[in-house]
Amino acid sequence: MNDTPAPGSGIDATFVRRWLDLATTALDREADRLTELDSPIGDADHGSNMRRGFIAARTAVEQEPPETPGGVLVLVGRTLISTVGGASGPLYGTLLRKAGKELGEAETVGADRLRDALRAGVGGVAQLGGAAAGDKTMLDALLPALDALTGALDAGGSAAEVLASAASAAEEGAEATTPLRARKGRASYLGERSIGHQDPGATSAALLIGALAEAAGATGGGAA
Repeated sequence: MNDTPAPGSGIDATFVRRWLDLATTALDREADRLTELDSPIGDADHGSNMRRGFIAARTAVEQEPPETPGGVLVLVGRTLISTVGGASGPLYGTLLRKAGKELGEAETVGADRLRDALRAGVGGVAQLGGAAAGDKTMLDALLPALDALTGALDAGGSAAEVLASAASAAEEGAEATTPLRARKGRASYLGERSIGHQDPGATSAALLIGALAEAAGATGGGAA
């Protein structure tokens, strides 16, 4: 795909703000479920932490709206690091801040540049948390999403199509954490007792990617 699409046809700051708004709505709606998932294997605060952090990030963006998609992501990431408790703040903050820095100062990018930015963010999460696929973490949603996004891009899909593929893969990845034994994070201390519980971090990551796909669909495919 062309990295410099025609005006109005790419992913711009307005698109990323829409993504943030949809993600905040989804995390607020699902906060109780995320906390329920976190209760048996974590500190029972993932839902409330994510809700608080994303509401704070949305407020920060509304108060001083960045003019580039990268700028929006950097601001959101920085806000999450400063407002979300536990490991979630640094991990989600790193994901979005590194993605934003990868986009740089471009005012509009194509879906392939967004994919590269997300890859940089996911790489930052893996490095920070020392986790890999199968460790029962948010990476178990994010890595399948990246693979699906890449495959759909290679097949020539529109932004709406490739992001829908990513969202589906992220949701499947989150659900697939249930039978896994946690090897990283708070849940890893439970050993075998972590088996049988869906990972809350992977679930919130799937909600984030789902909101991204929803944002693309809301554009009528115009973010290709």
